[in-house]
Parts: sequence; C-alpha cells; structure tokens
Amino acid sequence: MKTTPAPSISYSITIRLEVPSGGSAISDLTTTVERAGGIVTALDVAASGADALRIDLTCAASDTEHSARVVDSLRELKDVDVLKVSDRTFLMHLGGVIETATKHPLRNRDDLSMIYTPGVARICQAIVADKEDARRLTVKRNSVAVVSDGSAVLGLGNIGPHAALPVMEGKAALFKSFADIDAWPLVLDTQDVDQIVETVAAISPGFAGINLEDISAPRCFEIEARLRERLDIPVFHDDQHGTAVVVLAALRNALAVVGKDLDKARIVLVGAGAAGTAVLKVLLHAGAVDVTVCDVQGVVHQGREGMDPSLAWIADHTNAAGRTGTLRDALPGADVFIGVSAPNLLTAEDVEAMATDSIVFALANPDPEIDPAIARRHAAVVATGRSDYPNQINNVLAFPGIFRGLLDAQSHGISMDVLIAAAEAVAGSVAPDELNANYVVPSVFHPEVHQRVAAAVRAAAVAADASQHPEQADHGGQEGQRDPR
Repeated sequence: MKTTPAPSISYSITIRLEVPSGGSAISDLTTTVERAGGIVTALDVAASGADALRIDLTCAASDTEHSARVVDSLRELKDVDVLKVSDRTFLMHLGGVIETATKHPLRNRDDLSMIYTPGVARICQAIVADKEDARRLTVKRNSVAVVSDGSAVLGLGNIGPHAALPVMEGKAALFKSFADIDAWPLVLDTQDVDQIVETVAAISPGFAGINLEDISAPRCFEIEARLRERLDIPVFHDDQHGTAVVVLAALRNALAVVGKDLDKARIVLVGAGAAGTAVLKVLLHAGAVDVTVCDVQGVVHQGREGMDPSLAWIADHTNAAGRTGTLRDALPGADVFIGVSAPNLLTAEDVEAMATDSIVFALANPDPEIDPAIARRHAAVVATGRSDYPNQINNVLAFPGIFRGLLDAQSHGISMDVLIAAAEAVAGSVAPDELNANYVVPSVFHPEVHQRVAAAVRAAAVAADASQHPEQADHGGQEGQRDPR
C-alpha cells in the first residue's frame, strides 16, 4: 500500500501574510499550518506597523496539492490576508543553479593581453607541440561533461533534454560543492545512439572526463562501451557505476553488522537494467558468488526464451543453482535483497521468509520495493534511496570523489578496480565504533568521505594507467597535480 509522503523541504513554500499586530494571530498561523499537515520551518516579521504585521511564514508540505491546501487553510483565517506565495525550490532554480567565473580579473590591458590576445597564442602553440599540455594549461584538467538525452530521468522517465537540464545543473553543482570540479551540463536533443556517441566524441577535447547521466537502458550500455573504446579520458555512467559503488559499500558494512561474508551470502537482485547490471558486475568482481537476478519476467536463468545479450550475460554468470520462477520463488532463505526496479514488489511475509538477520536494500525511487518501516519488522538492516530513512544509498557519496581522483591522476580510463577502491573508501568512512544497523553508509556531508574516495581512486587509477600506458607511468604520481608548472 502506498503511503502518504511526509512533508519535505523539496515542497517548501514561503507565504507572505498580513495579520493584526495584536492578539493571537501569529500563533493561529502556526496552528493552522500544522492542522493542515504542514511543518512550519521559519516565521519572520518582514514589516511592522501600529495596526498590522507583515509575516513571512515558511513551511514544508508533502506535494504541490498539499501546498495549495495549506495556503487555502490560511486564507480562511479571520483578519489574515495572504499577499504572496513563493515556491522556494522554484526560486532557487530561477536562472539556473550554476554559473561560470573567471579566475583572474580583467583589470587593465596587461591582463587582457595575457588572458586573451596576443598572449594566449603562446599557450595554443604549446598545446600544438604537446596535446597533453591541454590538461595543464586549460580548464580541461578540472572539467567534466555531464551528458544526458533526458530519456531516463530518475522518477520522471523520458522527459527529454529541456526538462532534464535542471537535473544536470544540479549534478554540476554537486560536483563543484563536494569535489571542486567544474562540471558542465550538456543535454542532447537526440536519442540516437550513433549521434550521441559522435557528439560526445566531438566535444571531448575540452574535458578530462565524461559523466553519462539518465540515459535509458539498453542504449546506455552501447553508448558507454563505444565511448570508452574511442576516448582517452574516463567515461562514467553514474546511474550504473555510482549506484554500484555505494551499494557495494553499504553491503560490506551491512554484512559486517550481521556477521556474514560476501562470498557466502545468498543475494537476490531485482532489476536488470543499467543500475542492476552494474551492481551485479561490481558485486561479482568484489567476490559475491551466489547471486540470483530477477526482472519483470521473473528469474533470469539459462534457457529462458527472449533474452537480449545483456540478460544472456547475466544468465551465464549468475544463478548457478538453476533457480526458476518468480521473485517470490527466489527470495525464501536469501541473506540479501537488493532492489533497483519498481515500487511495492515485496510484502512483510516475503521479508520474513528470508534468512535470519536478512538485509534489504529497497532502492527504487521515489517509492521503494517495500516500505522501509515494514521491511524493518523482519530484516536486520534496511537501506533505501530515500533521504527520510536511515541508510540512504546516495550516488553523491561516490561520483564527486571518483572524478576528483580520476582527474588528479590524469587518468585515461576507469577500471573495475577503481570502482572497488571507491566502494572500500566509502565503506571505510564509517568507523568501527560508529557501525550499526542504522548507519552502514556515511552522510554525503561526512567531512572526509569525498577526500577518502578521491585518494583511493587516484591510487587505483595511477596503478591501472601505469599498467596500460607504461610510457606515462609517472603522470599521476606527483604531488601538486592541480597546480600549474
């Protein structure tokens, strides 16, 4: 059963009201909002007069319709005038959430001559002589392209490039805030695989990394594979690899809480799309052995008809026991459930049928495969993709540090060992004396997690690049990598 969401800051509104200066008017405002199901988060006097006060009341609601009901309840109050209603989230996005800035002020002709013509020609000539100097002498060394076609935006689906742009802007803001990376949102008005590959390849000289975002499966697999083969910079699909890194990190710690080992745990994974396939590959590389994958058709197994190449690969590398049937058939006795699929797939009885001290990661967003409160009746550890429950599996724990490490290593690619290193760094950010069933992953605001991930990824990337490009083995090993010569 779908539950009514709790009030959220995502639906925060500020209501400007005029109320009488005397009496109980202000306390009536708070009581009215709370009776309507909202939560008052701020109440400020914007102006004061002898007879009236102008009040800015900020409150959180559950959704847009709930916001309207809260405002209507305030309109019904005697002697209260609603002057203006502002949606704080829309206000924050007016004009976008990112901007560019110059590192050096243009104060005089000397500055102009060095930053632009004629002095810039010397920089161009240096790069002509050595293309790698572009990493040192331009914004390329700290730049990532956040590329999307808007075909699989989380929770919204195929909304197209224009509507996807705010999400990509937000992603760029996270890059800057958590890892000091200059990320640029690039939304493409095509969903043709060939055009996307050619476009990204064409713009790649200006970037040291490519972050693919919200591109639907199975096209995302081909796009990523072709770009990785073609480009000499890391190509990272966050919906796949970011999710996989944080899932592995959380699972390592969750297994430690219940005293089980990854190589002995029986895992049921639901979802064989981009995220599910990446989670599977990372788990297998990390040492998982007994994994059964389910999709909308049930258990993925050898001999099942109608499988595409991705599902055929899954069938060949999982389910050694040859299980068939539905998710409900596969789940009894399982130690771990990982869902990256659809809402409301499990019941309390399904979780109860799992092994003792079971682990449930219900990661579908915004509505998980099972209500976390219901799952916790029988599971020892529960994680979701939501921010209003403990153990949020959030990609923000991974991608800023991963790209920071890749850029600092001047990496030419990204390997599975890099992803494992990132997962171990995320998991290790939870100290042993902090680890418990309600804290298996750190907060995205943990003071060290992004730096830990960056350092681990840089070391793994340097090692990987050294083995693949021995002639450049020292390019990532010097300190001060981000400082000019």
